[in-house]
Amino acid sequence: MKKALLLLTCSLFGFHSNAQRTQKPVLHAKHWMAITGKPLGATAGAKIFNQGGNAVDAACAMLGATCTMWDVLSWGGETQALIYNPNTKKVLGINALGVAPSGATPEFYLSKGMKYPPQYGPLAAVTPGTPGGLMTMLAEYGTMSLKEVLAPAMELAQGYPIEAEAIRRIKPHVDKIKSWPYSKKVFLTHPGETIEVPSPGEIFVQEDLYNMLNKLVETEGTALRNGKNRKEAIYAAYDRFYKGDIAAEIARSTQEQGGLITKEDLANWKLYIEEPVSTNYKGIEVYKLTTWVQGPVMLQALNMMEQLDVDCMSYNTTKYMHALYQVMNMTFADRDFYYGDPYYAPAEPIKGLLSKEYAIERVKQINWDKNTENVKPGDPYPFQEGVNPYKHLIEKWYADDKTATSFINIDPDQEFPDDEMYNGTTSIQAADADGWIVSITPSGGWIPACIAGTTGVGLSQRAQSFVLREEENPFNVIEPGKRPRATLTPSMALKDGKPYLSFAVQGGDSQDQNLLQFFLNIVEFDMNVQEAAEAANINSFQMRGSFAEHELKNGSLLIHESTPPWTRKQLREMGYKLQTSSRTSGPINAIFFDWKQGSMWGGSSNHGEDYGIGW
Repeated sequence: MKKALLLLTCSLFGFHSNAQRTQKPVLHAKHWMAITGKPLGATAGAKIFNQGGNAVDAACAMLGATCTMWDVLSWGGETQALIYNPNTKKVLGINALGVAPSGATPEFYLSKGMKYPPQYGPLAAVTPGTPGGLMTMLAEYGTMSLKEVLAPAMELAQGYPIEAEAIRRIKPHVDKIKSWPYSKKVFLTHPGETIEVPSPGEIFVQEDLYNMLNKLVETEGTALRNGKNRKEAIYAAYDRFYKGDIAAEIARSTQEQGGLITKEDLANWKLYIEEPVSTNYKGIEVYKLTTWVQGPVMLQALNMMEQLDVDCMSYNTTKYMHALYQVMNMTFADRDFYYGDPYYAPAEPIKGLLSKEYAIERVKQINWDKNTENVKPGDPYPFQEGVNPYKHLIEKWYADDKTATSFINIDPDQEFPDDEMYNGTTSIQAADADGWIVSITPSGGWIPACIAGTTGVGLSQRAQSFVLREEENPFNVIEPGKRPRATLTPSMALKDGKPYLSFAVQGGDSQDQNLLQFFLNIVEFDMNVQEAAEAANINSFQMRGSFAEHELKNGSLLIHESTPPWTRKQLREMGYKLQTSSRTSGPINAIFFDWKQGSMWGGSSNHGEDYGIGW
């Protein structure tokens, strides 16, 4: 097949990585690497490595630490992970996303006049997944005890110097926090004073959370003394969280505050250890979690980019930006209609979506002269020998305003507010000399979180990612026991059968956009891992957002402020509405495996407080 961009003139000048200077240095290590969203979180991972733990142990410690520090997540959130097991030489997935509670039906929310489940509060909560994810990963693939791995988090819960970033998130939500009695007790450390929130560097104590974590450790200790082995003892703590007194308090307090979670919801919650989905891009196997998150979007995009003559395009030229934007528009339209919980009917057409032939067909539909605003989902069913049962809904994709998406007009060339895009989650990367690799994108229960009673656990807000009407997405309609289609998307890649990259990013709907460009920066433009993490990206908002009112911003394109005026002019002429920012890469954290030198290269974003340590 002829490449779709052969009609475009190749540029004489490409990207030259050795001409770049990064704001943060690339990390180098031989024995281990620990990277996450907070310096103290990375330190927790380093402590575990220095105590002899493997990458799974260290990742669990970093997860516990960042949850305790409210790094845009907490203990009531969700954990999505990819783990490379060097013994099997396989990548496996961890599905620790919470589920909609009893009574969480479309009729319930619609009866309250809602277009979607709310953005905050107890009615936004799905069941906690992170505790189960952490304990399962540790039990199945770690080497240490829960007591050892939770030690950094427990020390932080007893009091740590709170950072300005967390306080910045508390301040706008003081009134909302005051409406939840247990949240008020935790976050407003100076009640009745002129400034009720903590100040930077103040020792922030979470006594209830410490007591909850201590209950888990005590349960593990009792099980060990009763003759249980390491794995069995960890699962005893798991049962106490989901079936014992901790579960009872979560259910009681959530219902007290107007939520729906029951003890039965917690007891029935189940974690899945899964086989991830993958695609091959020019000899590199790229792995993502399946349709319960947006991960396959990147695989679909790579299948489409593989049909284009990327060698003929220069980094971040008008041609390249337009190609990326159109590819992402199509893949996100598919996400918005076809992705949902694969453990619930109807079955997502993932085989067709990831078909190379489907990608070829989608590329044929790209208009190379201007932006196509009203992109509809494609039809993957013929590429998996099926008939699309939802064609009638796709035909009305923009015709029915009950598809409830707000079309937002923006001022051209306005400065982009970083919070609007990069809020949400953290990322965790860990690797060791024995070959264990972990990539996690945990999230949920961020500030302002409704805290569940005396557990100290901030409840998730992930129910807002469901839809209430079939015509928006027949695969993602809320239902008790079902997982919402989340944005969270860890990534791994293998080359020649060996680990090549482990990478993740925070930032809601932007995640797979930034990860796609990060990957192409390394593979196509010869950047090292830190250069690729900091490099200027573009971001599209021409998808149905996953949060709050699920907004759509047709034609909106975020570009780096250094984009030259002639490129901006060309983009405007193609129908784009431009926004600019000084940093457009997202907070990417990543590890590159250099088999020739026998070392690891770490990239840690220059976007915020992300931090890495290697040895």
